[in-house]
Amino acid sequence: MTAEPHIPAGASAAAAEGTTVTSLRSYGILGRSIAEAAGSFLLVLAGLGVSFFNPSGGLSAPLAFGLVLAAAMVAFGYISGGHFLPTITLGSALAGRTSWKAVLPYIVAQLVGALFAALILWVSMTGHPQIPETQPFFAAVANGFAENSATQFPLAGALLTEVIAAALLTAVFLGAGTRLSSAASAFAVGVTYAALLTFLVPITGGSINPARSTAVAVFAEPWAIQQLWLFWVAPLLGAAITGLIYRSLDFAVPAAAVVVEEEIVEDEFLEDDGELPSEAAEGTAAPAAGTPRAEADDAAARGFFEADTPGNSSAEAGSTEATREDGEQDGGNAPGTPRS
Repeated sequence: MTAEPHIPAGASAAAAEGTTVTSLRSYGILGRSIAEAAGSFLLVLAGLGVSFFNPSGGLSAPLAFGLVLAAAMVAFGYISGGHFLPTITLGSALAGRTSWKAVLPYIVAQLVGALFAALILWVSMTGHPQIPETQPFFAAVANGFAENSATQFPLAGALLTEVIAAALLTAVFLGAGTRLSSAASAFAVGVTYAALLTFLVPITGGSINPARSTAVAVFAEPWAIQQLWLFWVAPLLGAAITGLIYRSLDFAVPAAAVVVEEEIVEDEFLEDDGELPSEAAEGTAAPAAGTPRAEADDAAARGFFEADTPGNSSAEAGSTEATREDGEQDGGNAPGTPRS
């Protein structure tokens, strides 16, 4: 699921012919940003709600985040592309799948949605008679490292794991959105998000999502704000690495295809003097069967090993040369005479 119609970078316009693409531009940047805010609100509200009020129930918090992310992608993805994480927005833009003019509005909308969800939870707990303070609730699910990590992971370990997790989630989003249907890609991204959060919870509390980390840190104890920088730098760095890798792949593959196409055009349709032969002028697109070009194409189509079998290539070459000479002696076109 991508926020812009995806045509690989460097591909010609002809390569996109015959492809049906649903453009998301018609919703406008405002409508798409609102969809991003709604998805982020749903994600943080449900995920943190399970963490606060049902920490030891049948549904774990990481699984709740993953399921809600998949649901939000299905519900709002057709409008905005279904990012809901600044991590995915940056990776998608670097990969060439999202316009850069949408990056800042998307990230701001995701932050607003996450903060509003955290505010709703804070208000709901503040008036509860059995909850004297709300800060410990938010501090318990805030992201941290060193002494604020559940397993005392140092800065380097927290940074490395967050970078890798963000890079993997971005890769799944970009790959699934290109090859799978919207429902299947939402499921793939949601399951991956849940699994990565389960892995990260003992290390950093599980971030990957800077908007979620910011929303929790605002209402938590002061140390959460002081360590918040890591949970912006690490996920965005991981997303940037994946986005640049996908961008380079999109540039590399179509470029090779264009070169091959140009070589074939020169070989098949241009004479030595650079003019089109009579067959191309009359609308004939391919040489007649039995010509050396057609035989070479047939040999290539049969496969690399068969074409290079000892005796085959030399015999075919000799037969081709003999046929050409016989044709010229029996009244064929003289050298330099245009083909009929």
